[in-house]
Amino acid sequence: MMEERPSIILITGIMASGKSTVAQLLSERFEKSVHLRGDIFRRMIVNNRKEVHPEAGNDELDQLRLRYKLAAQSAELYLQAGFTVVVQDVVVGPVLNDFISYIKSRPFYVVVLCPQSDVVKIREAARSKKGYGAWTVEGLDQILRNETPRIGLWLDSSELSPEETVNQIITRLQNEAKVQT
Repeated sequence: MMEERPSIILITGIMASGKSTVAQLLSERFEKSVHLRGDIFRRMIVNNRKEVHPEAGNDELDQLRLRYKLAAQSAELYLQAGFTVVVQDVVVGPVLNDFISYIKSRPFYVVVLCPQSDVVKIREAARSKKGYGAWTVEGLDQILRNETPRIGLWLDSSELSPEETVNQIITRLQNEAKVQT
């Protein structure tokens, strides 16, 4: 168990990059922690949910930003209660700056899991939950690599187990991933 000042850690990357597994394992390393799955705020919308797709417009992006704001506010409240919060969600492209702007507390870390797209395809095929529909692995990976601001710790976890990925994050977190205040 790790003991340190409570913080917020965003684990992002494309679908099937290992976010859920890594976020859970990472949160288990802290004495008082929360694993906050940002997608839950999307799933709570019963009627008129707008799914983000490659040609998404303002309505879809507004709902995406609402989801990020709700996750950020929840993370802030858990942090105020003394928890280290590991937020897990797909936050790629320019909207990463939006998400970062919603988090006011520090320390705040951004970790971007960026395994190679061929590895993501294998992981996607092996899991029961299917994330890709309108998106392709290559399309979302292109947004990650070409449109996402280079903020925080970017980690190619292609050759790493989930446990090795968490160990890398913990080792490098303090030195590389802190969002500047």
